[in-house]
Amino acid sequence: LSGYQALYNDSRLSKPEFLSIADFSQSANIKRLYVIDMINCKVLFHTYVAHGRNSGDEYACSFGNKAESYKSSLGFYLTGNTYQGAHGLSLRLKGCEAGINDHAEARGIVIHGADYVSDQFIRKNGRLGRSHGCPAVPENLCRPIVNSIKDGSVLFIFYPDTNYFKQSVFCD
Repeated sequence: LSGYQALYNDSRLSKPEFLSIADFSQSANIKRLYVIDMINCKVLFHTYVAHGRNSGDEYACSFGNKAESYKSSLGFYLTGNTYQGAHGLSLRLKGCEAGINDHAEARGIVIHGADYVSDQFIRKNGRLGRSHGCPAVPENLCRPIVNSIKDGSVLFIFYPDTNYFKQSVFCD
């Protein structure tokens, strides 16, 4: 919450009512993305979210900020605008933390729908599919999630990594 509050206080949010949290400390085989309505204290979406293929298998444990690393990046992001990409509707993400996730835009890290983010994929493969570093969501929930959080809300990708907490300007 300290990072969300810092972004809120800096007036960087045009949609402060939404906070999304991807909890990468949890198994990819469970729903670990939470989209929260901060005004009404209500979880709007609780669903699956993929991590990068080089971040780990069922559990994410390795993170990066470099192009072509196929790793997810931790930390705070601001949501941007949408576009139609290779995976359909996609939401640009701006990393807010230097050296941690500030290359997200250049890397093409976006929220998008993917067929490998589903119960069916888990049943067939024993785990959720993995992305090139994007927090991919189920195809059937992509449009409602993206339309809710686009254009200036906060996404926080969490993992209890002591290096992250030492580097982040948003963590006390």
